Amino acid sequence: MTWPETGDTIVAISTPPGEGGIGIVRLSGPEALAIARRLFRPRQPPPEFESRRLYLGDFLNSQGQVLDEVLLVYMKAPHTYTREDLVEVHCHSGYAVLKAVLGEILAQGARLARPGEFTLRAFLSGRLDLAQAEAVLEVVQAKTEAALRVATAHLTGGLGRRFKGVREVLLGVLAQVEAALDFPEEAGDLPGTGLLRELSAPARELEDLRRTYRQGRYLREGIRVVLAGRPNVGKSSLLNRLLQEERAIVTDIPGTTRDVIEETFNLGGLPLRLCDTAGLRAARDRVEELGVARSREQLAQADLILYLVDGSEPLNPEDLRVLRELAERPVLLVVNKRDLSLALDLKELARQVPRRQVEISALTGQGLEHLEQAILDLVLGGGIQAETEIITQARHHDLLLQAEAALGRAQELLKESAPPYELVALELKEALQALGEITGEEVGETVLDQIFSRFCIGK
Repeated sequence: MTWPETGDTIVAISTPPGEGGIGIVRLSGPEALAIARRLFRPRQPPPEFESRRLYLGDFLNSQGQVLDEVLLVYMKAPHTYTREDLVEVHCHSGYAVLKAVLGEILAQGARLARPGEFTLRAFLSGRLDLAQAEAVLEVVQAKTEAALRVATAHLTGGLGRRFKGVREVLLGVLAQVEAALDFPEEAGDLPGTGLLRELSAPARELEDLRRTYRQGRYLREGIRVVLAGRPNVGKSSLLNRLLQEERAIVTDIPGTTRDVIEETFNLGGLPLRLCDTAGLRAARDRVEELGVARSREQLAQADLILYLVDGSEPLNPEDLRVLRELAERPVLLVVNKRDLSLALDLKELARQVPRRQVEISALTGQGLEHLEQAILDLVLGGGIQAETEIITQARHHDLLLQAEAALGRAQELLKESAPPYELVALELKEALQALGEITGEEVGETVLDQIFSRFCIGK
């Protein structure tokens, strides 16, 4: 994406395509109000458009013909999302009317906005830091209330403030180190142990933040949970029970499921991408063979495997063989059909396969709450702490690793009897650079292009 101009006026449709009650066309830039004046005829013309007030009127084309009855709101800079003059035209939502309104505004000299350009202008103007700008997309893409709470916390600047707090401490230590380098005769008065104490708190802060990424990634992207096991052990029944709908066909005939069925399930704020797979056994025909192959592909991609065994039958050697193949994978053993008489030796199963076990009945729902809690325990250590700032972006996680590594090297250098302050300064600068790329103090055009190109046009 080519770096856009920021002194012109941009326009875009800000609502999703399709029919609806309201469609919004947004303008931002120095000519936003002037363009709106030329195309909008208010029912009661004001002497001057007031900021943050809705006006009812007609939107006209270049020939003076009415395109739609609209509401128009003008927001005066700098108290706007972009810190520029901003106008929104609220019209009836439909492809033809929105396209016509957009076309007339473009004909008046506005430029079609690039993806994410409104938020980019908010960042460039200092209205948002880069972590907040990325949180805008998190809010839009949040799949659960827990993910939304985390995204909103990021949007209000909580995460950015924590990074900036760490940066301030590192800048203070760097200032002391550089002063010692500028005045070497006083370098002996700069104790490495004192600087180490100053760096211990920010080092812990970075580590604490980095450790939240696993939970944050799951909140943002969801957890791929694969239901696996031999045919007719109740995988499809469990999928239907969790979803509370008949999503998968259930019969007494083994091998009914031939392909992967994937659905999303909200588990206490955590999005689960549930994958029901074909039963694992020696295939009876070509179609089943393809289904089993896809099942194994899903197992390789799973964040968690729910391996179902039939509690109404003795331990099956085929189950043991597959579970041994999955020895290095995250597996939760689900003993199904507990509504029937227990024929499975649970102690022997635990001895052969030392994994956490949960007993359920997919038919009646018995034990389902224990299964859901076991999933949360294995994946997140018990539940979601959505009220705290957590890392959800892979970019932030990678930069945190870089900052931690550089800070760790600086700490090791300061432990020497005669610390090499030139090297300490270099490591501190590298840590500061990485943290600055998260909040935007130190970021290049290429990184901004990568971030904002993921946004939709109009945001």
